[in-house]
Amino acid sequence: MCRNIRPLANFEPPVTDDEIQAAALQYVRKISGTTRPSRVNAEAFDRAVAEITEVSSRLLGALVTTAPAKDREVEAAKARQRAALRYGS
Repeated sequence: MCRNIRPLANFEPPVTDDEIQAAALQYVRKISGTTRPSRVNAEAFDRAVAEITEVSSRLLGALVTTAPAKDREVEAAKARQRAALRYGS
């Protein structure tokens, strides 16, 4: 998985529309192989981001879990700790 795309399910507070859109944008960038499409491809690129955002929102809204919601700050701290171990302080 692309390192910039983060899990969005089962967090407290819940994921925002901006976070879903950002993940969709990262996904489209990854599979298209470009961070900025040419003018001729911009419409297709933007449409793909919008469609993936919509589908992702529906998916996240439909998921059911019995696990307690994860705390964003705790998860961010864990990620920082893993990065420090991996790359050094």
